[in-house]
Amino acid sequence: MREYDEDEQKYSWIVYAACALIVGGLAGYVLAVAGTRPGAGVQAQAAATSTATPAPLVDEGALTAYRDILARDPKNLTAAVNAGNLLYDGHRYVEAIGFYQQAFALNESDINVSTDLGTALWYAGRPDEALAQYDRSLKIAPTHAQTLFNVGIVRADGKHDYPGAVAAWEQLLATSPTYQNAATVRDLLANARRKSNVAQVDGPQR
Repeated sequence: MREYDEDEQKYSWIVYAACALIVGGLAGYVLAVAGTRPGAGVQAQAAATSTATPAPLVDEGALTAYRDILARDPKNLTAAVNAGNLLYDGHRYVEAIGFYQQAFALNESDINVSTDLGTALWYAGRPDEALAQYDRSLKIAPTHAQTLFNVGIVRADGKHDYPGAVAAWEQLLATSPTYQNAATVRDLLANARRKSNVAQVDGPQR
């Protein structure tokens, strides 16, 4: 969903995290801007990316360090986010969810953590919860492009709600006309419109 898991902001934070670990400090704030990543969010289009690609190995040492930090300090936002991102990037979405939930509870204004959590939920096979989390993201930033992209993916692929997907992608293009994946969105939008019309024609009749 973190092509839904992924973008430049995330990777800049990864560099920061690595540097922080080297000097013995806490790891930096690694955010999935979906693509998420729907987390790394997260990458460019988390929701649209196939999970068939071999997952990178998780740095178990770093993960253990984050777990230890959180055991001592459950309110350590940085450790919670970084642990979630490590697991997300390793395609261990179910494990990532708990850390993202912990991070989001600590800072409910963080659009990136919120959207990465939604994307992890989607990849874990929980589309309704993913959409509910994306709703929270859109309350933070109603025109957040990656969230709208991911909403369209989950509605189309997870719920077969093609009108809902159309609405999300139309809003994305209207509010973010320079979105880097606009061409992909237009293709997805055309397909969703076609399927929406088919569903209406073939739907229940009185």
